[in-house]
Amino acid sequence: MSTTAPPSSPLHTSHLLRRTTLNRLFAIIYAFGILALINHHLLNLRHSAVTAIFLIADLVLAFMWTTTTSFRLYPTDREVFPENLNKVLEEKDFPALDIFICTADPYKEPPMNVVNTALSLMAYDYPPEKMSVYVSDDGGSELTLFAFFEAAKFAKIWIPFCRENNIVDRCPEALFRSNDVTFSGSADIKAKYEKMKMKVESVVDRGSISAEYIANEEERKVFEKWDEGFTRHHHPAVIQVLLESEQDKDTKGDPMPNLIYVSREKNKAHPHNFKAGALNTLLRVSAVMTNAPIVLTQDCDMYSNDPKTPRKMLCFYADQSIRHNLGYIQFPQRFHGINSADIYASEYKRLYVINPGGMDGLKGPCYVGSGCFFVRRVFFGGPSSPELPEAHELWPDHVVKMPIRNHQVLDLAHEVAGSDYENNSTWGSKMGFRYGSLSEDFFTGLHQHCRGWKSIFFHPRRPAFLGDLPITLYDALNQNRRWCIGLLEVVFSKYNPITFGSRFMGPLMGLAYAHNAFWPIWSIPIFTYSFVPQLALLNRASVFPEETNIWFILYAFLFWGANVQDCLDFMLARGTFQQWWNDQRIWFIRGLSSYLFGFVEFSIKRLGIASKGFHVTSKVVDNEQCKRYNNGVFEFGVPSPMFVPLATVAIVNLVAFIFGIMQILKGENMNGLFGQMFLSFFGVVNSWPIYEAMLWRTDSGKMPRVVSVISTLVGLTLCMLVLLVPNA
Repeated sequence: MSTTAPPSSPLHTSHLLRRTTLNRLFAIIYAFGILALINHHLLNLRHSAVTAIFLIADLVLAFMWTTTTSFRLYPTDREVFPENLNKVLEEKDFPALDIFICTADPYKEPPMNVVNTALSLMAYDYPPEKMSVYVSDDGGSELTLFAFFEAAKFAKIWIPFCRENNIVDRCPEALFRSNDVTFSGSADIKAKYEKMKMKVESVVDRGSISAEYIANEEERKVFEKWDEGFTRHHHPAVIQVLLESEQDKDTKGDPMPNLIYVSREKNKAHPHNFKAGALNTLLRVSAVMTNAPIVLTQDCDMYSNDPKTPRKMLCFYADQSIRHNLGYIQFPQRFHGINSADIYASEYKRLYVINPGGMDGLKGPCYVGSGCFFVRRVFFGGPSSPELPEAHELWPDHVVKMPIRNHQVLDLAHEVAGSDYENNSTWGSKMGFRYGSLSEDFFTGLHQHCRGWKSIFFHPRRPAFLGDLPITLYDALNQNRRWCIGLLEVVFSKYNPITFGSRFMGPLMGLAYAHNAFWPIWSIPIFTYSFVPQLALLNRASVFPEETNIWFILYAFLFWGANVQDCLDFMLARGTFQQWWNDQRIWFIRGLSSYLFGFVEFSIKRLGIASKGFHVTSKVVDNEQCKRYNNGVFEFGVPSPMFVPLATVAIVNLVAFIFGIMQILKGENMNGLFGQMFLSFFGVVNSWPIYEAMLWRTDSGKMPRVVSVISTLVGLTLCMLVLLVPNA
């Protein structure tokens, strides 16, 4: 069968963005400006210790600007033509698709959220007999399994309902949230969905499954496994086939996709390897049961927003000219429920949209953990150098001939899901998803690119997936802190993107990967420019050249040039100025909190001191928090140490700015201090939500009093110490 489309009927096209030439020209000009500033610092190094501080900060900024520039040299956009697929593939020729959904805690990741994700994916416009959905429950919760017993029943009416009415929003919760659902039979379907939802949520609230909810003997036997010795950290493997395509039909008599629940074996004698370990278990279990050549990894809260997504993916996979070394197709993570200003920059527009588009013109984007279609072969070595597991049943080209409910198949699936199966193997090091970092997605993508695989980034106008996002500042920062720890684990390993990555991928890809890996060092320039100029202003000591000096103009050019270009990138990526402003504010906040605390926790971990490890970000929604978030109000509430540097910087900037204004009103000469006044003002404007939370808010999301008191004492103490030091 030929898989090459006729030239007149392309499956996809790509082109460089029109701003590429301007990006390259500006990069040259800006690079000369950076070199001039660094040279200026070096020439004045012996005259002032403060110059050494700014030299370090500016070297970090220069390095991070260089990594950012790697995304701007070959920014690529793509278009697909799924209507041409029929000229290349017939429905019966569509490759099988295994879908992996990971969850870990029924109280932080409500089972109904996971069910909605699974139902939206099961309802893809794709041959159902070619699809298998595997749900990994790393918490080993009977509550999650119960939810999927119910979901399997509901799916038999949900999938034909979506197809008959050509529904695009195939996530039940998303569809029924809208008030204009007028499809045939929608009222009946909604009533059945609400009944299922009520049953599942009542079981989760109770924390146990009462006998009245167990439908048959098969379910009763399964739930008997949850005895007194069954805990989330110590339990046998549980693999339950909920739907089998060859046997189970929907209400119209059409085959259902396979649906399999998997909870790998856990015990205290073996490392859990967090999400990467769960994904590798799914790789092995799915290889034994279905072994589809394409694997989609999906977070439990990222539901399908476009049922035609697999067909769009096939526009790349079916192209023989790029298929040899195509490892994966990454769709951006997008989110629903974001307030109009995106106050926590939870959309991560640079991470998920702008930067991947820049990497697409090189060797392709990083893997970001969700919304990614892999070629199964990518987990077993390079394009031309496969490393096959000892068991031939796990080979990527192995053809499964037995039904998934066959005892032999299930026995082997339980075996490969055992906690000791990976002993003395290369799983996690040479095969599968990579161990050694909390950011297993970043680490895995780095290894695959270094092995010679390429990837593709496709950003459709209608988001392929939509997910939940943190609606409190603490959750947003805590998630970012965990990522930073994982990224530093890569930086301080032999797989550092600058050394190891550049050697195998080339310097631009090495720099692109380094941009994310070195996130935590942003805290160095952010702390420097948040404290040093402001404290020096209190002492009337100038740390910048006078406004008429050419070096001050250079400072202004570098500051405004970087920010204006970043703002243009943001707005050209379908953002708004207000969203960009909040994005740069959150960058400032992360630098003072999650970047710093991530580095500290990583350092503690390297010293062999026990650390917190992996934490699941809560997806549970509090109504009051939700109202404040929708109104654009920052949610603090938790007395976290991460808030202390934020509030301290807010106090110092406010004191410095007020001091500067008072000096101007008194007629004092402020020559040479304009730059410091501007930075103080910039800090005050950025800190406005912090002042609100500290001073006049009364709701439960205000800044905790203990944080306000500690930060005020520290900030005022710093200011007083500086005021008491004679001006040199």
